Amino acid sequence: MSGHSKWATTKHKKAVVDARRGKLFARLIKNIEVAARTGGGDLAGNPTLYDAVQKARKTSVPLDNIERAVKRGSGLEAGGADWQTIMYEGYGPNGVAFLVECLTDNRNRAASEVRVAMTRNGGSMADPGSVSYLFARKGVVIVPKSDGLTEDDVLSAVLDAGAEEVNDLGEAFEVVSAATDVVAVRTALQTSGLDYESAEATFLPSVTVDLDEDGARKVFKLIDVLEDSDDVQNVYANFDVSDDIMARVG
Repeated sequence: MSGHSKWATTKHKKAVVDARRGKLFARLIKNIEVAARTGGGDLAGNPTLYDAVQKARKTSVPLDNIERAVKRGSGLEAGGADWQTIMYEGYGPNGVAFLVECLTDNRNRAASEVRVAMTRNGGSMADPGSVSYLFARKGVVIVPKSDGLTEDDVLSAVLDAGAEEVNDLGEAFEVVSAATDVVAVRTALQTSGLDYESAEATFLPSVTVDLDEDGARKVFKLIDVLEDSDDVQNVYANFDVSDDIMARVG
């Protein structure tokens, strides 16, 4: 799982300065709108909204855009869409399992775009439940490394908050917990004076498929094509790649 986590972290960092930054911003804004609609526009009383806003700010989304998204979601400003969350399941190249999370205002369009992306890039759709059992819903908090900060420092800060493990990703530490404990873990880090990069509930694979260079290129291409869809919010896949292969495929 470490290779997969390193890949996800590296990809996120690259996306911040990528030419496709607008798509990333749009996804973060959608998250804010949905969180505000679900739990209200008060950051102090809505931890999901708080984390969505923090992630957007750390990714350099303009503050005006964030504030307008909160207002649209909470009904204080017109223009918010009726976003629906839909999860599609499938298999990609080399038998890699895919969960594709869409946040859309048009179910038919989202389904069509996901299906076309999968079938044209070595994948196939799967029945609901046939892939999701390979993943677990977890809370993941990313803590950037700073001078002198060790894995034990992070672990001691979050252990009593429900953290299950701390992984060294190279440039950052990954704190994994039950999805319901992500706010407690994030709060424990803040209380200990430790900065964090992101805190969210996500899907982590319980079983992974090791990829060679050719397989990695095919899987990464499929992920890129899926993420080109405006309706696709997150793509989860159960692959693992070595540092050496990651370096070769860029």
